[in-house]
Amino acid sequence: MSLLVRNAVILDASTGDYTEGDLRCEDGRVVEAGPGLTARDARVLDVGGAVVVPGLVDAHVHVTAASTADLGSLSSQSPSYVAAHSARTMGQMLDRGFTTVRDASGADYGLADAQAEGLIRGPRLLFCGKALSQTGGHGDARNRGMTAYDSHSCCAGLGRVADGVDAVRAAARDELRKGAHHIKVMASGGVSSLTDRVDSTQYSMDELRAIVEEAGAANRYVAAHAYTARAVNRALEAGVRSIEHGNLLDDRSVELLVEHKAYLVPTLVTYWALKEEGMSHGLPERSWHKVDDVLGAGLQALERAARGGVKLVYGSDLLGGMQRHQSHEFRLRSEVQKPIEVIRAATVNAAELVGMAGEIGTLTPGAHADLLVLDGDPLEDVGLLADPRRIRHVVQAGECVGAS
Repeated sequence: MSLLVRNAVILDASTGDYTEGDLRCEDGRVVEAGPGLTARDARVLDVGGAVVVPGLVDAHVHVTAASTADLGSLSSQSPSYVAAHSARTMGQMLDRGFTTVRDASGADYGLADAQAEGLIRGPRLLFCGKALSQTGGHGDARNRGMTAYDSHSCCAGLGRVADGVDAVRAAARDELRKGAHHIKVMASGGVSSLTDRVDSTQYSMDELRAIVEEAGAANRYVAAHAYTARAVNRALEAGVRSIEHGNLLDDRSVELLVEHKAYLVPTLVTYWALKEEGMSHGLPERSWHKVDDVLGAGLQALERAARGGVKLVYGSDLLGGMQRHQSHEFRLRSEVQKPIEVIRAATVNAAELVGMAGEIGTLTPGAHADLLVLDGDPLEDVGLLADPRRIRHVVQAGECVGAS
């Protein structure tokens, strides 16, 4: 399969520069870039001087949390029902221009294989299986009245409970056995969990280090859910590669992120959405009241991290019907960042985080032929990436898969 994209204004997200020319794609990869290219028997997509950007990457999604924001109810839903919702959600993500996503707990090898084989339409899926949680932690979906915990692999919940160094090693090894691209650990309390506090720390340092060691042994890395500075800093000192959320971080957190060459994945849009409509999508009232603990601080944390030179990555973390707001994160971040900085978070920075630099988030030869053709200049208004009407074409692996 050959594709020739002609008369494009191509954005290099690394430099922020535009180059006029063509792109030649073969077998799903970019093989040549420059003016006046030709290719025999190739499909020609003449974009008439439109801006072309790399396919977008969302590094914090939950494709299995597609039917409801009540995460505790997922484990009681039929796996086939959850898969059907996940497939629809992934297709909608592709329509928004996200050609690769990193799932931050819930998705497994089945969904990733189905997408790769063309059985379902959606972004390339990097999965971690189930997140590791201590008893009573953010990944423990039981309410106070429940004692038994069912962690059977057929259940669709986002987390699995493991306590103690030996148990977390075994749990990490089990997720890696099933092909996890990364390990997710709950290092603090959260909004959607029913029995913990947002400002709690979770897992001992010995447990965190053991999880990081197991991931490193498999040439994988650990992503940590963490809100407060205390939780963020403990996770970084233990060796995690990415901090998810980080709304309540401090100056020491910024120093540690830079020192450890770690990444921050803010998810501003999910708190905006949870506050606006979370309860109508199944978020328990008790969880809804916890949103205020992190809502206002998120933009300040983003600004502090950006000012301190932290590598920032795009994430949305939306649940249930709120996933339709995935691209609104572009608008929220633009309140404190320049457009090119927000675009880098969803392209080159995300690619570095997931270990795919040069393969995604760029249109240099050798990369996957994932790209968007836009109606407008995103360096003037990054918000156009949040408007599906401004995306003329979505190309994934050299095939036109979305828009007109």
